[in-house]
Amino acid sequence: MEILLTSLTASLTELREPNKVIARAGNSPVAILNRNEAIGYFVPKSAVSDIELKPISDEQVSAFLQNDLHEISHVLEYLKDK
Repeated sequence: MEILLTSLTASLTELREPNKVIARAGNSPVAILNRNEAIGYFVPKSAVSDIELKPISDEQVSAFLQNDLHEISHVLEYLKDK
């Protein structure tokens, strides 16, 4: 069973009318499914417009890789085949 990173989903057929998908999503990402398999994520601009990006140091990157990498290992495993 695949782990989805959001609770909202839409099929490729529903993406023929993207305005409806955007309206339903609000500020949340939507998993795009093809035959019940996630093939990507649609993230509305409003979901990321409030995110403030800050540069981080090499030490912070190293600390993340050592301490938190296991939390996203399922994402990395999924991306190996892509």
